[in-house]
Amino acid sequence: MSERGAATHRTHVKICGVTTVDDALACVDAGASAIGLNFIAASPRRVDAARAREIAKNIGGRALVVGVVADLDVEAMRRLKDAAELGCLQLHGHETPATLAALLPHAYKAMRIADAYDVDDAARFPGDHILVDAKVAGALGGTGTTFDWTLVRELATTRKLTLAGGLTPDNVGEAVRVVRPYCVDVASSVEAGTPGTKDLARVRAFIAAVRGAD
Repeated sequence: MSERGAATHRTHVKICGVTTVDDALACVDAGASAIGLNFIAASPRRVDAARAREIAKNIGGRALVVGVVADLDVEAMRRLKDAAELGCLQLHGHETPATLAALLPHAYKAMRIADAYDVDDAARFPGDHILVDAKVAGALGGTGTTFDWTLVRELATTRKLTLAGGLTPDNVGEAVRVVRPYCVDVASSVEAGTPGTKDLARVRAFIAAVRGAD
């Protein structure tokens, strides 16, 4: 990713945990370049393949539709990607580098970061893209918790890094300035109180803060 540090780069914004067509379309209209759909059974934002396909068809290629999965086998992930008409998969469980490699280029690994060891572990995974989130005991992600962004600043110079974990309209500008990520990812801080229901005023404020830091 040789162009990562170029001044012309505009940080992509992924709005994750979307559950309805209306919210997906409104987020894209607000400037989101990716929509995350959660397929993890324990998540309150979970959608099924039929709902995901409906969202993808309505977006119609205006944004990347990402399926968030955890600890499925490769064939199950391939079937889900096809059935839901997803652009790519975000592997948020305990998948191995070999599992990810079998799905490239239409997949990337989400890694939970607490220290430099975790960053080194993340760097083992193949592919151009990687997502980093806060490491919270007992949680795969979506906790609304931040971590020390400086830990991943160097990784963002060599990979198309998506920064997640506790980002809000109030702190995402600083996160962009510190890390200079390829993309930022948000779910809970732009919700209207109910998981999966987006507060579109907060979505717009989040995206405006990113644009102000580019």
